Amino acid sequence: MRQPEHVRAVQAFARRELVGKDAYLDSLAEAPLPLYERFADTGLANWWVPKEHGGPGLSLEDGVRIVAELAYADAGAAFTLFIPVLTTSMVSWYGSPELRDHYLGKLVAGNGFCATLGSEHAAGSELARITTTARRDGDDVVLDGEKAFSTNADFADFLVVVARAEHDPAGYLAVLVPRDTPGIRIDKRWDVLGLRSSATYQVTLTDCRVPAANVLRGNGLRLLEVGLNASRILIATTALGVARRIRDVCLEYGRSKQVKGAILANNAVFAAKLGQFEMQIDVMANQCLAAARRYDEIAARPDAAAEFLRVGTLKAALTTKMFCGQTGWQIASAASEMFGGVGYTHDAVIGKLLRDVRYVSIVEGGDDVLRDLVFNRYVVPVSQRS
Repeated sequence: MRQPEHVRAVQAFARRELVGKDAYLDSLAEAPLPLYERFADTGLANWWVPKEHGGPGLSLEDGVRIVAELAYADAGAAFTLFIPVLTTSMVSWYGSPELRDHYLGKLVAGNGFCATLGSEHAAGSELARITTTARRDGDDVVLDGEKAFSTNADFADFLVVVARAEHDPAGYLAVLVPRDTPGIRIDKRWDVLGLRSSATYQVTLTDCRVPAANVLRGNGLRLLEVGLNASRILIATTALGVARRIRDVCLEYGRSKQVKGAILANNAVFAAKLGQFEMQIDVMANQCLAAARRYDEIAARPDAAAEFLRVGTLKAALTTKMFCGQTGWQIASAASEMFGGVGYTHDAVIGKLLRDVRYVSIVEGGDDVLRDLVFNRYVVPVSQRS
């Protein structure tokens, strides 16, 4: 079946800009890398932003197909390009018409980036413990605090900051903050193990003042839950792309390697492992697409914003991220053993792929956190929930 035009455009971009450049992409080069600016030439920058704001308006199912192709070539590039979906989703569903028109329209026109500031050192998996505060001062909201991990923050057009309401310990806000607002300081870029072509920062906010109209509607933690649905499904999809790349790298290695005078690819044990990979990859692909379709079903409803608030965390987003992260890691781990000693060196790309896929089970909720969430939200009967 012929791929849609937007998928073919992404495949061409990946071949031209990413494939064969693993050492450069793994080098922690300065961000944003120029290749992200060239991605805009495909016409697909911020491909999920609705058409009414000037974006391509593609579905999350389309996004799964796009991210799978990008992650096949480099998961870090994929992550950089799709992670703004977390931020724009919150603004699109819960920002005022003025915020949506101005900031989403400007983002699309400039092929820009945005970022979310949620997690903190003492509140990574327990966001209810965040200490960043938002206080009302006349017609403004003033933000103070330190955020530990925010991808794209340094070169973002705007940020959405999740903060505790200073005078309401049980209240949380999500606040849109233009990147050039005084009081934003980038403390450092994290030296991450994988996804090194992306850029994740520690950020401090000091007396950071924005209009109160920049506060999104609803509880900030709930809005973050809603935004995480799309990004978690696409994070899972990066595991699919990396797994496909690992399969092909292993097959290429097997065709060039001889064991006991015979081509390794003809060895029954080696072939069986690749057959196992293919089965796992097929299930991963089906699961990512199914989860995206579930998201798109809600997004197409006239009451989508209210329905997302009611549902909060989608079960399909949680289970897909866990399954693909665990399965991708199993594939990468088995493949690294298939390479023998060279698989434990930087001479073979399998080491990079192993480090890249590991993030899927760590960011936006580690597997233990998500297992607990699935249990409490979807296993415990409603009548017995606290």
